Amino acid sequence: MQPPAPILYEDNHLLAVNKLPGQIVQGDKTGDVPLSEQFKAFIKERDAKPGNVFLGVAHRLDRPVSGVLLFAKTGKALARLNAMIREREFQKIYWAICRNEPVEPQGHLLQYLYKNEANNKSYICPPERPGAQKAELYYKVIGHSERYALIEVELCTGRHHQIRVQLAGMGCPIQGDLKYGDKRSNPDGSISLHARYLQLIHPVRKTELRIEAPTPQSGVWPHFC
Repeated sequence: MQPPAPILYEDNHLLAVNKLPGQIVQGDKTGDVPLSEQFKAFIKERDAKPGNVFLGVAHRLDRPVSGVLLFAKTGKALARLNAMIREREFQKIYWAICRNEPVEPQGHLLQYLYKNEANNKSYICPPERPGAQKAELYYKVIGHSERYALIEVELCTGRHHQIRVQLAGMGCPIQGDLKYGDKRSNPDGSISLHARYLQLIHPVRKTELRIEAPTPQSGVWPHFC
């Protein structure tokens, strides 16, 4: 029996998987079965559990994004993870292959975003705009080719499409991301944004935990990784 996505780490409290591009984390208007429900069914069958399986979503990844996705297998673990995320005790590192290289090889972006529900898109805006939310990240270039730059991003806040909007806003749209300014889509519908690793203190065991996801082996990723 194969899991719906590769399992990176699992114990009695946590489940971390390498989400594949195209998989949705929670239900949406498409009606497609989300990864959370797929893994509930997988665990129920694998472990022969008689009752319902608890699997809480600690954070989300956009559908075309790949990489580390963390679930909580108990309510206590989920509550503690949510508190850690609010207190910024949950380090999230992403890799993005971008169409252009930024002017500065590393930097700090602090902006405000608002989400347009009608087109499911976020925009950089003045802080005083109604509905504006602070968006903060750090970035640095860790590789480049003739046409692309590999950018590492440390996410400080978790806003809608945040990395996609802010990188595009400095002239570096993510490869394959038509919604935010790239010129061509990827054949598989993905964008070249990957949640590379999470680093945190285990919410129950209180030990350091670093969970790393291998990069995809498709598109331009093999040229960098």
